[in-house]
Amino acid sequence: MAVEEQDFRVDIDQIIKDKAGAKAKYIPGFVVSWLKKILHQDEVNSYLTGRAKGKMGKDFLDECVKYLEMNITLQTKIDGVVRPGLDALPGNEGGRWFTIVSNHPLGGEDGVALGSIVCGKWDSKMVYLVNDILMNLKGLAPLCVPINKTGGQSRNFPKMVEAAFHSERNVVMFPAGLCSRKQDDGSIRDLPWKKTFITKSIETKRDVIPVHFSGHNSERFYNIARFCKKFNLKVNLAMLFLVDEMYKNVGKEFTVTFGEPIPWQTFTDKSKTPAEWAQWVQDKVYEL
Repeated sequence: MAVEEQDFRVDIDQIIKDKAGAKAKYIPGFVVSWLKKILHQDEVNSYLTGRAKGKMGKDFLDECVKYLEMNITLQTKIDGVVRPGLDALPGNEGGRWFTIVSNHPLGGEDGVALGSIVCGKWDSKMVYLVNDILMNLKGLAPLCVPINKTGGQSRNFPKMVEAAFHSERNVVMFPAGLCSRKQDDGSIRDLPWKKTFITKSIETKRDVIPVHFSGHNSERFYNIARFCKKFNLKVNLAMLFLVDEMYKNVGKEFTVTFGEPIPWQTFTDKSKTPAEWAQWVQDKVYEL
C-alpha cells in the first residue's frame, strides 16, 4: 500500500536545521521563537490541518479568501466604463486562452484571491506559475504545473513556463516576480515587469488580460525593503514578513479591476521591444 503524502506544515525548527546544519544549535532560542511568531507557525498550521484540510483547487482558494475575511469588490473597466463583475469579459469558447497579469501589492492574499476569481469566471481552467513554497500546498496542486522539482525551481522554471503556456488553461502571472514597493514619490508600485508573458503570449497566441489589485502592506514592510535595497543585501528580508503582513490585512476591503483583453498581435509591433511592451502593459494596469 502506498504511503499517503503528508500535509504540508510550517516547521521553523526543521527549516533552520536544513539551512544551517550543524550551526543551527548556535542560533539563540529567542530568535527561533521570534521566527515562529512572525511567520505565524501555529496559526498557519492550524488552518492547513483544520478548515482547509482536504480542500483542493478552487475550493481551497475560496476557503483562503474566507479565512482572511477579504471583502472584494470585483469590476471590469472597458473603454473607460466601469461595470460590476466580469460578465463583460469573454469566455474560453473556441479554444481561446488568456494570459492574466496583475500587479502584486500584497505578496500573498492577492495571489489567492485572484486565483479564486479567475477560477470562478473560467470554470477553474487556470494555472499558476508559483514558487517552491506554494508548490508544497496540496490544495493548490490542481492549479500548478506538474514539474519534477529535482534541482530546484530556478532550474525548472523554463519548463514550467513552457508547460503552462502550452496548456489548455488560462495562465495567471505576477510579472514583477516580487510584491510592490514604495516609490520615492510615496506611491506603491511593482518593480519592472519581466517580458516572459509577452514573448510567450505571442508564441501561443494568447490575448493578455490586465488586472489591477488594490491594497498595500505596512510601512514596516516598505522600510525593510528599502533598507535591503540601500545596503544591497542579497537576502530578501522583506519576504520574511509577508505572512505577518497577510494577517495584518485580515478583514480589509480590496477592489479588483479587470481590463479589456489586449490582442496578442499588439505585441508583434516592432516599435517596442518585448521588455518595453511589458512595461506598457504595466502602465495599462495602473490606469485601471
